[in-house]
Amino acid sequence: MHDEFLCHVTAYGVCDGRRIGVPLGTYRAPTLALALWWLRDRASWIAQRLDPQPDAEHLPPGALVPVAETVPDVPTLLRAWCADPGQQERVAEELAAGRLVRIATSDDTTEYELLAESVDALRMQRTAPSLGVPVA
Repeated sequence: MHDEFLCHVTAYGVCDGRRIGVPLGTYRAPTLALALWWLRDRASWIAQRLDPQPDAEHLPPGALVPVAETVPDVPTLLRAWCADPGQQERVAEELAAGRLVRIATSDDTTEYELLAESVDALRMQRTAPSLGVPVA
């Protein structure tokens, strides 16, 4: 069983023709349950910021405009992922097995990526012997 997990959230967009990543948060979770909680919390956090209430006090009138029907609804997709027990169980199983988990969705301008991986698995990868490299 993997006991500690490193979690990241990043937004990717294109700037001057290059793909640029903007870190939105990192968390070193001491348990699987906290890793899952943090991923859900960050997914909800992104959804809320992308889809605020139109009458929110901090938004001037007319600041929000609807997007085209053809644009993927990232907030709805993230909220659905958070509310799906089957998805949560699959993520937990993958993490418990030491595998990297990537949850990603995008709209017409930005990709949102949530990553989580076992710290133990990372340590094992770093200490694995390299093959084909001569040792002097």
